[in-house]
Amino acid sequence: MNATTRPLTFEEAEYQHLLFYSRVTCIVAIVLVMAGVGLDATFYPSEVVPFAVARVVVSALIGLTLWSYGRPYGETHVRLLTHFWIALPQLMIAWMIFRTDGEGSIYFVGLTFAISGIGIFLPLSMREALGFSAFTLGVYLLACIFRDQGVRDWATLLGRLIFMLFYAVIAVTIAVYSSVWRRRTFELQTEVQAQKDELIEQNRALAEVKGQLIQREKMAAIGTLSAGLLHELNNPVNYSLMAVNMGLSVPAAQGDPMLKESLEDAREGLTRVQNIVSDLKTFAYQKPGEDTMRPFLLEHAIRSAVRLDGYDLKGIDVVITLPQDTHVMGDEPAIIGVLINLLSNAALALQKAGRAAPRIEVRAQESGDRLRLSVRDNGCGIEPENLGRVFEPFFTTRDVGAGLGLGLSVSYGIVQRHGGTLSVDSVAGEWTEFTFDLPRPAP
Repeated sequence: MNATTRPLTFEEAEYQHLLFYSRVTCIVAIVLVMAGVGLDATFYPSEVVPFAVARVVVSALIGLTLWSYGRPYGETHVRLLTHFWIALPQLMIAWMIFRTDGEGSIYFVGLTFAISGIGIFLPLSMREALGFSAFTLGVYLLACIFRDQGVRDWATLLGRLIFMLFYAVIAVTIAVYSSVWRRRTFELQTEVQAQKDELIEQNRALAEVKGQLIQREKMAAIGTLSAGLLHELNNPVNYSLMAVNMGLSVPAAQGDPMLKESLEDAREGLTRVQNIVSDLKTFAYQKPGEDTMRPFLLEHAIRSAVRLDGYDLKGIDVVITLPQDTHVMGDEPAIIGVLINLLSNAALALQKAGRAAPRIEVRAQESGDRLRLSVRDNGCGIEPENLGRVFEPFFTTRDVGAGLGLGLSVSYGIVQRHGGTLSVDSVAGEWTEFTFDLPRPAP
């Protein structure tokens, strides 16, 4: 396990803690072991050479252990290797005591330092601290008893054993409370991380809501503007259409083919303007707080969206396949907005792909008590790494200034408000299909 990975369990945290401090303590131990040459020269100058060789060997073995921590075996046997190397200085010091003055040797101080230092710096359990302390006391006792002269001063031996026992008690106590502290720290870190993750999720949700509010404010502004203009626009269109119809009814128009054709073209254009005005009214006169879950014909919503998106859909074959009954329940203006967004995105994908035969298929089919609608294009598709992000607020693959990346996010929220889910499927370079469903009116 990588030591930089955030631990998921307390055991993983203990592993990382032990690995880190074992490496640090290895370096400290090597420095102290080699620095002891000065003590050898001061107290036992006759033993400098054999003691120096022993120190080099022990330091090399500790260094080898440190090196192994970065290898597969070392990473999976950290605790075993730690037990191995912390015993090496104790065995070396016991051998030095055996070769010098036994219970009178100054080296017993090194054993007490080892007991306290290991207990403080390494995250040992109570059992490990007890075992290490007992091992240290044991090798010291054996070194004193089995030397050639044996024990010459039992009172000194007993006093120093008691002195080391005090350090052992301190080491065990530190091990117990350190373990409790580490567990409590891990629990606090886990709690803080959970709160951090929750805060990130809340910020993400707030960003999504903010994006939707911005989009709604824009739509509300457009609606307010449209409401004022539509009335002024509708009246001249209506009386112009009436004038054209009256012109077509006079004998002069019937007798002049060119005039008749011109008037019919004018009537067709005015009729188209009238349809666009009618579709825009759907947005302009939608009032906040109004009950929006009402039955409407999905077919009318689709055809309105196609007309309103007519500029983007020029030159694209739009194929609509619908069942006989397309009654659904919902917010018709919002659904038209969703359809406009899906159609304009499909048109943009087709424009990027440069297809010889650009095609958009709008298909609806019954699915239990709901009507499922899909919008599929044969455009450039969506790259796999972007497929999971298309509904994120402010995510867009368009050029800077070409879009805010809110359309699909808002559309997703609208469909979700209708009890459905807007989903996407795509093959990069081939096609993209968006699908959502709406509830049918109760029988």
